[in-house]
Amino acid sequence: MKKLKLYGFNNLTKTLSFNIYDICYTKTDADRKEYVAYIDEQYNSDRLTKILSGVCDIIGAHILNIAKQDYDPSGASVTILISEEEVPLYVVDPSCNRGVIACPKHVVAHLDKSHLTVHTYPETHPGGNISTFRVDIDVSTCGTISPIKALDYLINSFDSDIITIDYRVRGFTRNMAGEKHFIDHNIISIQDYISSDILKKYDTMDVNLHHSNIFHSRLIIKELNLDNYLFNTSETSLSEEEKSDILRELNREMVEIYYGMNLPLIK
Repeated sequence: MKKLKLYGFNNLTKTLSFNIYDICYTKTDADRKEYVAYIDEQYNSDRLTKILSGVCDIIGAHILNIAKQDYDPSGASVTILISEEEVPLYVVDPSCNRGVIACPKHVVAHLDKSHLTVHTYPETHPGGNISTFRVDIDVSTCGTISPIKALDYLINSFDSDIITIDYRVRGFTRNMAGEKHFIDHNIISIQDYISSDILKKYDTMDVNLHHSNIFHSRLIIKELNLDNYLFNTSETSLSEEEKSDILRELNREMVEIYYGMNLPLIK
């Protein structure tokens, strides 16, 4: 296919906003505290940096700067400034570290047209047995590289029970005749960029505004293997009634998150 010749730089901005939820049954207050500590250890800023660096490799971006932070009492954040083309060392701003963090106590956050960010939110509630872990990821690129190439990698990098994905192409670029182009690739649904092996595990929902280049997809896990959702509890130690109650709690939490609404309590 012949490449369209542009007047100047392809400045279309492609932004992927990606939310992942992991749900867990935590029976006691001690379990809930331990769950948050476990999540903080498993998904600390170092591991999150590796995940985002993997995204850069997949989409063909070059790292200019990394800023990362673990928070007290919980949660972590990472921001990576990227460029489509590799930037010569003499051009790079002195405040940038090109991915080599020499002084972890000094954190400088960069947010530009091309960037990746991740924030984690472990969450529990003393009045319930369900704990949740939310990950917010934003990948914004400017030029020909596209963040949706990394969807499978991101989904597989976390325990993903519920996934919400927003993809938007903003701005325009011009061809040599001055004609505006508001998108540079064909897309019908975000799900077209997710592997069939992943999709078959989820029920899905799409809301797309093609005329505005806005695409939205939601995924919720189909089958609940109870043992995968028990923290410090074994399925063999539970009665059938307890198993049924826990599955009902887990399902309620997932459905509320998936649809973004609280369900009425039924006694």
